[in-house]
Amino acid sequence: MNRARLTVVLVLTLLVAAVPAVRADVRADERARVEFAGMLGRMFNLFGGKGAREGVTSTVAVKGDRKATLNDTVGQIVDLGEQKVYDLDVKKKTYRVTTFAELRRQMEEAKQKAEEEARKEQAQAKPESPAPAESPQQEQQPQVDVDFDVKNTGQTRTINGFETHESVMTITVREKDKTLEESGGLVLSSDMWLGPRVPAMKEIADFDMRYAQMLFGPMVAGASPDQMATAAAMYPYMKQAMTRMSAEGAKLDGTPVQTVTTLDAVKSAEQMAAEAKAKEDDNKSKPPSSVGGMLGGFMAKKIQKKAAGGDDGSKARATFMTMTNDVLKVVTDVTAADVAVPAGFKQSGK
Repeated sequence: MNRARLTVVLVLTLLVAAVPAVRADVRADERARVEFAGMLGRMFNLFGGKGAREGVTSTVAVKGDRKATLNDTVGQIVDLGEQKVYDLDVKKKTYRVTTFAELRRQMEEAKQKAEEEARKEQAQAKPESPAPAESPQQEQQPQVDVDFDVKNTGQTRTINGFETHESVMTITVREKDKTLEESGGLVLSSDMWLGPRVPAMKEIADFDMRYAQMLFGPMVAGASPDQMATAAAMYPYMKQAMTRMSAEGAKLDGTPVQTVTTLDAVKSAEQMAAEAKAKEDDNKSKPPSSVGGMLGGFMAKKIQKKAAGGDDGSKARATFMTMTNDVLKVVTDVTAADVAVPAGFKQSGK
């Protein structure tokens, strides 16, 4: 799957509301970074290069039904009227065109592939268990409760030239009528530093909401559809948490200047008990008879713990994704050229 063609750079927005009848234009300089934990994070860093490790600073412009996102190496233009995405290669001065229908198909294929990989891993982990009669998609998904809390901490800070105050939003998704500890689930925490409300910035939020409605699913700045599809397959409650975050963001008093959002996966009591038993069984296994075997076993366990993301792989709660977004500058002087394919660029094949 071509990652350059799939990349959909959308600003993580917390100011989603009804789309107004009259629209304004806006251009903003923003810096975004997405960090995934575990194997997905290592793959993201490997293929994403410096931008994945340090974040990407981009200029985002909205004019009418078009939004352009451009940095030093890549760019993207989303046209809601045409239902097309133009992915730009700045260095080669070329661009590719993908329709919304093609994006939906690619995202669905990525999700199905991720779910298939998850099923294979589960089958390998429990070889003695019979194969399930139904796939996860066919099984009835449990009903969930979504808990919401927001606190104004009273802390203030000057960020990127804006005077801001801090609000912390926490969203918990768990199985209906069960506690988080009982059923497991997902916890989204968003630490937001809010500046004075900038009306023009709402245009970017509105555009992203319209795009999400026309495409589907939550999008995150710096993450491609296949990465988001993989994360969604691994953590099924992610969509509910991000949808609630977007809805509640409209009620905040101010414009987010800096936002750090973390998503934590929480294991259920049943999962913790199963892991504890597996660990106990492992400890009861026959000890190595040589010094080399002892050292080899010790190193293997250290590697396993490091791969799990910490010194204790049996933790009930672990962060699997962190998103950071900064607004650096905002202006309302936008021309048609700001949201058009730059002069001299040529269309390349798929």
